[in-house]
Amino acid sequence: MRIEFPNSPREDFHWDGPALRVGSAPDNDLILAAHQAGAYHLRIQLDRRGWVLQVLPQGNRIYVNARPVREKALLRAGDILSVGDCRMLLRADEEPAHNLPVTVPAEGRCTVALRAVAGPLSGRVLSLQEKLELGPHGRIPLELPQGETASLAVFWRDGQLMLEAGQQSARYPLRVNGVPVTQAALRPGDQIGLGMHRFVVDAPGLEPEPEIAPPEPERQHLPEEDAGPRGEVWWLIATAAVLALGIAVALLVRF
Repeated sequence: MRIEFPNSPREDFHWDGPALRVGSAPDNDLILAAHQAGAYHLRIQLDRRGWVLQVLPQGNRIYVNARPVREKALLRAGDILSVGDCRMLLRADEEPAHNLPVTVPAEGRCTVALRAVAGPLSGRVLSLQEKLELGPHGRIPLELPQGETASLAVFWRDGQLMLEAGQQSARYPLRVNGVPVTQAALRPGDQIGLGMHRFVVDAPGLEPEPEIAPPEPERQHLPEEDAGPRGEVWWLIATAAVLALGIAVALLVRF
C-alpha cells in the first residue's frame, strides 16, 4: 500500500508489512505530529478481508471519507483517512493500466452498477446498461467544492468495462484505487474517486468462478465393522472354532 498526503509537501509513504502503526511516538511505523495524533493513535492490519483500521485507546478524531470511525473500519484503496488535520490518501501499489484486463463476450455481459459509498450520492446504486455518464451533461450531476466541474463515463468497449474522464478538474482528478487516471479498465471491487465522491464497482459476473473441489468418495462400509473392534472379531472366530471342535469330539466319544 502507498499513502499519499494531499496538498502537503510530505513524500509518499510505502508500506508492505502485515501491520502499520500510526501515531506521534517515535517507534511508530508512520509518525505524525503531536498536535495531529496521540502517541499510539491507530493500527492498520492486513487480514483475509483486506485492510482493517483499528482505533487505539489514545486515538480520536479519525475519519474515513469524512465519516467518523470509533473502533474499526474496513479500508480499501482510494479511501481518504483523516487524523486531526492530517489527510492521507490510500493508494494501490500498481497502476490500473498494469492490471490484467477482464474481457467478456457481448452476450455474456453481466449486471454492473456503481455503488456510492461516500459523498452526496452515498447510498445510491447507479446501474449501467451500455454507458453511464456522471457530470454536468450526464444522467446525474457531480457536486464538487469551489464550483469545480468534472465528468466521467463508464461503458463497455471490446468486452471490457472501461472508465474515462470527460470534463477534467485540475484540483480534483479522477482516480481508480487512489491513482489518477484519464482512462482505465475496471474490475470488480475497484473504487472510483472524484473529489469527495466514492463509487465501488459491483460486477459479480466479472469475478472468477470459485473452484469447486470434488467431494471425497464415500468409504465403503464393511459388515464386520458392526461386529466390534478387529481383535474382537478374531476372538469370536476362534471361540466358534473351539466350540465346533468340542462338539465333534463329544460326538466321537459318544459313538
